[in-house]
Amino acid sequence: MGCSAGILALHLARDVLNVHGNSLALILSMESVAVNFYKGDTKSMLLSNCLFRMGGAGALLSNRPPLQVRACPHRQDPPRGQQCRLLLRNAAARRPGPHRRITQVAGEALKENMTAVGKVVLSYWEQVAYVWGGSVPELRKGMEHFCIHAGGKAVIEAIRERLRLRERDVEASKMALWRFGNKSSSSTWYALAYLEANGRLETGDKVCQLAFGSGFKCNTAIWKCVSPPRIQASNV
Repeated sequence: MGCSAGILALHLARDVLNVHGNSLALILSMESVAVNFYKGDTKSMLLSNCLFRMGGAGALLSNRPPLQVRACPHRQDPPRGQQCRLLLRNAAARRPGPHRRITQVAGEALKENMTAVGKVVLSYWEQVAYVWGGSVPELRKGMEHFCIHAGGKAVIEAIRERLRLRERDVEASKMALWRFGNKSSSSTWYALAYLEANGRLETGDKVCQLAFGSGFKCNTAIWKCVSPPRIQASNV
């Protein structure tokens, strides 16, 4: 599932909560570089060692009150998508690594995903404008906050430009990357924690979690703030 596993797990948690009433579901997202740490001297294969960091996050969900709106589009693109995450080998070792086509495939997956999300969060006239214009919907008109996968500064900037977001909209993701590195599937939760700690969330605000994963996957979760979290001075 790659770096999108944290968002994909929400779907499983939803199904569990639909079956078991008055229950809690705990989602744990983490990254461990120990298994795939590369010990060779090929520069192109050292990227994962420099980019990823060990860490994780937990999210506790409840079916009280139930989640109301979801968009779960599925993109199936085996030939090119699977090539974006390969198990690379050389004489020294092997490790999973990104492929040079990842930018192109990610852009296509992002457009398809955001189109599906736009049907849920955007007004009727915004959707009409998309149909006539054909570009990626301007999601900022339907959501207040964004938690983008902190896979790298270039990745965050590319998504910001593609979705026509402001610098403030990607601040949480950039800060998560700067302070903690690429935490893989838990990176969007780190970004959400940044918004909470800085008092950005208000009642009624919508938050978009956007994650990418191998396969190739682009997954989105839309949250609505029912009450602002308590700000703790020690939580910085």
